[in-house]
Amino acid sequence: MVNYPRIESATAIDDHTLVIEFNNKQQKKYDITPLLKKKMFSPLRNIVLFKTVQVERGGYAIFWNDKIDISEYELWTHGQTIP
Repeated sequence: MVNYPRIESATAIDDHTLVIEFNNKQQKKYDITPLLKKKMFSPLRNIVLFKTVQVERGGYAIFWNDKIDISEYELWTHGQTIP
């Protein structure tokens, strides 16, 4: 089993992009646009809600409410590394 880095912080930088910092000091950009097609993520089209992103205790995911979250695995493997 692979251990992925834990999330330390998540910041919404525009209407659909997050910057995620992991506990190994790596930063990645993650564009949620493809997820907006899914019913679960469609509320994130609301910019006010999108900007309320929080990191789950332990750093295993980010979340907006009890129905919308994204795992550290997804963010780590599909995020774009920021040099």
